[in-house]
Amino acid sequence: MFNTSERMEALPFSGIRKMMERANQMQRDGADIIHMEIGRPDFDTPQIIKDAAYDSLQQGHVFYTSNFGTPELRKAIAEKLKRDNNIDYKPEEVLVTVGVGEGTYAAIAAFTNPGDEILVPNPVWLNYIHVPHFFEINPISYVLREENDFQIDVDELERLVTPKTKMLVLNSPGNPTGIVQHLETLEKVAEFAKKHNLIVLSDEIYEKLIYGGAKHISIASLPGMKERTVTLNGFSKCYSMTGWRLGYAAAPTEFIQAMVRVHHYINTCASSFVQDAGVVALRDAEPDVQIMVKEYDRRRQYMVEAINKIDGISCKMPEGAFYVMVNVKSFGKTSAEISDYLLEEAHLATVPGSAFGEEGEGYIRLSYACNYDRIVEGMDRMGKALAKLKA
Repeated sequence: MFNTSERMEALPFSGIRKMMERANQMQRDGADIIHMEIGRPDFDTPQIIKDAAYDSLQQGHVFYTSNFGTPELRKAIAEKLKRDNNIDYKPEEVLVTVGVGEGTYAAIAAFTNPGDEILVPNPVWLNYIHVPHFFEINPISYVLREENDFQIDVDELERLVTPKTKMLVLNSPGNPTGIVQHLETLEKVAEFAKKHNLIVLSDEIYEKLIYGGAKHISIASLPGMKERTVTLNGFSKCYSMTGWRLGYAAAPTEFIQAMVRVHHYINTCASSFVQDAGVVALRDAEPDVQIMVKEYDRRRQYMVEAINKIDGISCKMPEGAFYVMVNVKSFGKTSAEISDYLLEEAHLATVPGSAFGEEGEGYIRLSYACNYDRIVEGMDRMGKALAKLKA
């Protein structure tokens, strides 16, 4: 009998995936489940991107690429970052990764040592809480508060920073809150990072999913920040390419040289034909992205309006991504209990806020990356189920 390592015992299974597995099993058993638990676009990948992958395969592009990624994709990413984000990166300052998840892992592994600390938003995508633990790094939570519109409180960062702090994680537009960090906030965060000589790990995977006049700003574009920032992005969300597993990191060359060594031993390289499709996505698929954004916006507005009409719950209007963070504190139950109840009673799959850190307790996350008609039905089911719970 063999025991797993202590490291693995401390690494929990994703709370999002747990809920999805339960919902999928109920669906296999015949239940009509409405899936609002997973951050997966319901759109097909744009045809122009699929055609590019097919053409690449037909041309025999089926072999290893450079560990760094193909020259063509690295060049296209650098061009995109200049065009969309106002950051001057050279192709050699780009590393192609197997999704943003791997970029997260590589950056934390490359720049921290056991006992170091990383400032991490809370609530946040769970990888930023659990991956540091894997490397014996301490994630120190800074709180994103609903009453502050989930903006970063730099005064709190000042109270939390210590000589052991090496990195700060920034996620905007945010998961699970859907909130975009404002320019004034980012300017304060930039000054804080420079003052304390911190690396900023900026996860910008939802950057194109922006609504209502909000504007995404890459912190690396601010004065003095490119040289201390690792910008993470990818293709999963904006281009509906979740199964293609393609992402990238952009940072100073010496950063990339460190991260590629982690990447080399995990994945060697991203798939060759997927990288070819990524070039086409960046250069030619913007019209498809805007069609998706317009539909997400329609869903967002309906969902938020419907939620705020239900007695006992409320939510802020998210400015980005495709999530709504719903306040369920009035029921006096844990977020897991509310999510469990909605799954069993309404056949509506959501994620308890506690899956995103202790500051997510009292909330549940819903995704509007699902069919509009299913959102309408889901809001009706949720209203009826919570009315029973309130009675």
